[in-house]
Amino acid sequence: MRPPRPIEMRMPLLRCCAVAACLALAAFSARATSNHHYAKGEYGIIRDGLAPNKQVSLASRGEGELGDEDFHVWLMAEPAHRKIVKLDDISSDNNLDTDPDAYHAFWSKDSRHVGVAFRSSRHEVTLNLYNVEGRSISLVTGPDLFKEVTHRDVTDDDNLRQRISIVEWHAGNGFQLKEFRSFVVSDDSLAKLLGSYGRVAEKMDDGKLLVQFFVEAECQLLPGNRFRIVGLRTGKPEDSETWGQQ
Repeated sequence: MRPPRPIEMRMPLLRCCAVAACLALAAFSARATSNHHYAKGEYGIIRDGLAPNKQVSLASRGEGELGDEDFHVWLMAEPAHRKIVKLDDISSDNNLDTDPDAYHAFWSKDSRHVGVAFRSSRHEVTLNLYNVEGRSISLVTGPDLFKEVTHRDVTDDDNLRQRISIVEWHAGNGFQLKEFRSFVVSDDSLAKLLGSYGRVAEKMDDGKLLVQFFVEAECQLLPGNRFRIVGLRTGKPEDSETWGQQ
């Protein structure tokens, strides 16, 4: 059984807890699937998975040689390292990796909220948000930032190449989401749809366009494990290159 890892949080500011929702996505995307064979009874604490209050942690476990059978991330009681309940929306059905180090937890300072980042595809690192109340953990849902700007979902024709997100936990019920995406498309119609939140970053050798999307959203947690967007603004796409270093 793996002992709890020490906290190495990127967030303990008094008013705001800034956390990167992934390390460098380019490095993630280029890397092969990261698997782990779990020993009997092993629940491996994910990266930065021990909460600031040291009373709970997040740990992963899967069955089979590659750990990809019945895989889940669990809320654990500490220091006993005893499983409490599995997290919603992280399972064998929606991830590439099973190694604990491939999952990254981003706790709020008061240990009541946490973001979990993991690769859901070679091009995309998914960020799930959760509320933690004692021995329970609940998935927090809210608007998609791309859809909030464009009023539609991403489609296969958009040819998504990268997605990176950040959550910055504030005191109380406020937090900030930042999101960067890149697409390779045949014309500039997507860039026009994105308006001030998008740009054509490069014209490629084959004539296709690299379009970048960047948005910053001020958000508020609501009852019922939901959140709403209270404000949007544009950002600088190049800022996302430093997110994994924060």
